[in-house]
Amino acid sequence: MKLLLKIIIAIAAGIGAGFVFPDWLTRLAMTFNGVFSEFLGFLIPLLIVGFVAPAISEVGRKAGAMLGATVLIAYVMTFGSGMLSYATSASVFPRLLGGVQLADASLSAESSPALAPYFTLDIDPLMNVMTALIFAFVLGFGGAMLPGATALRKGLDDFRDVIQLVIMRLIIPLLPFYIFGIFLSMAVAGIVGPILVTFAKIIAVIFVLHIGVLIIQYAIASLFSHKNPFKCLWTMMPAYFTALGTQSSAATIPVTLERTVAMGVPRPIAGFVIPLCATIHMSGSTLKIVACAVALMLAKGMAVDAGSFAGFIAMLGITIVAAPGVPGGAIMASLGLLSSMLGFSDADNAMMIALYIAMDSFGTACNITGDGAIAQIIARIFRGKEAETLKDTD
Repeated sequence: MKLLLKIIIAIAAGIGAGFVFPDWLTRLAMTFNGVFSEFLGFLIPLLIVGFVAPAISEVGRKAGAMLGATVLIAYVMTFGSGMLSYATSASVFPRLLGGVQLADASLSAESSPALAPYFTLDIDPLMNVMTALIFAFVLGFGGAMLPGATALRKGLDDFRDVIQLVIMRLIIPLLPFYIFGIFLSMAVAGIVGPILVTFAKIIAVIFVLHIGVLIIQYAIASLFSHKNPFKCLWTMMPAYFTALGTQSSAATIPVTLERTVAMGVPRPIAGFVIPLCATIHMSGSTLKIVACAVALMLAKGMAVDAGSFAGFIAMLGITIVAAPGVPGGAIMASLGLLSSMLGFSDADNAMMIALYIAMDSFGTACNITGDGAIAQIIARIFRGKEAETLKDTD
């Protein structure tokens, strides 16, 4: 069963259980949520190190102007998508949400005795989020710059595999039960109705917004390629719909590559840019995370500051590098930043996970379709030089 379907079932079951569960069963669910939340908090810094350090090490070992240009353009597009999402959400959501004010999602026994867990565990993380980011940069830089650091690079790759294994075999299977507990607590506290209405409005806006981002990206690419951006987008539609179905950037690479070549991008350049951007270009994912964060903060009466979000988006574009290899990896990698930079609680993060996964296919489709625009720009900049440039990056 796909993760999205499991999340939908968990949300519906949690809401229904909130009306029929006895107190002892609700407390049992809250006990699980408390332990799971502590473990997730412990894992987040390790997840950041496990994703970011190997990615920096791998990219840094490659030389060549084409690599640098591709990474820079992908990051600028990701950052620009995040800022556009912030500007749109901050302007639209206050009116769209109609002044809805959600109660603090950090529910506890103060709102209902049934929400008191039987016991709690305090699992302190090994480091905070910013320390994890700096540590990842140091390890990744060392792995990239030291020619003889093969053991370090192998260690980083192995650590990434460990983190991915924990996510795939433990976090992802248990995530629906965590979401179930969150919506169970909301139903018990009587705040689930406004939250579901908020969810529907957020999803509608994000769907329109990600189409707008693709149009902007291809309009920019047309300045380099001198091609009709809408015809190029139409050419990329098979890749877009493949991503909607697979919800995987990696699984869509063959289709994305074929359609990028069909747009007129030389095959050597398309073969270099498309697989690389499947890892580093995260416009759609960033768009979703930022829009959901703005909406939830507005609904809770929290201040939405442009400067804070600019810093958050700048860090987010780095933190979620290499996260597409794991289902929901981008939102998992962003949880630490949401807590440390935007002040999200554990329950707020759980709602972010539910919202993100509900739109996972939209973000993936936006990411991989935008890769074609980046390939067009790179093809124009390095026209006639692709063979020599690609040889330098081997």
